[in-house]
Amino acid sequence: MDKNRKRMETMHRMRAKGLELFYQKGYHATSIDDILNELSLSKGAFYHHFKSKEDFFISITQNIIMQKVYALLVEPLAQDKSPIPIIIDTLNNALETAEHNSMDCGFMLGNFMTEFKRGENGVLQYLKDILKVWEINLISALKNGKSDGHIARHVNCEEVATYIISSYMGIRTMMASGNAKMLKYQYIQQLKAYMHTLEQEKETIY
Repeated sequence: MDKNRKRMETMHRMRAKGLELFYQKGYHATSIDDILNELSLSKGAFYHHFKSKEDFFISITQNIIMQKVYALLVEPLAQDKSPIPIIIDTLNNALETAEHNSMDCGFMLGNFMTEFKRGENGVLQYLKDILKVWEINLISALKNGKSDGHIARHVNCEEVATYIISSYMGIRTMMASGNAKMLKYQYIQQLKAYMHTLEQEKETIY
């Protein structure tokens, strides 16, 4: 049991450090030696746990990136009320985290998708699967809002989800190299204005 726990702890340390370096420097600009030097581990120790750099990154994707994206952008959507304030609050909280992160380099998932768009298609698919989970949950929340009378019946939930995801990925890129506080404020103000156009108008009772 102790041996297995030690193995899991070592793998977790390797994944955490690997993700940190991949996020800051990029996957292709980071070597296995860079990671091992940071952890004071041998190549033998690395290849005991992972077959290759690509296998290592897939493990990071499945064990860390998926959890981060789910906790930040998917889990908060599971509430039994109007999705409009929930979506606004979810994105606001996510941007708040980024704003106060001095090591912020943009939206992790988006960065890696861009880096892998030409080449390692197997890796890209794992990243796209994470994005799909977010998209499906956004669409589900919007459709539930429609059924409950919070969102207007004419609203195309798939198109709204696409817009929300693409706008969030864009603002995260801008915040990484600009005035994060100002950009976040501007984005959230316009997001609120847009989201409220989706609301079902209340019938006036005379």
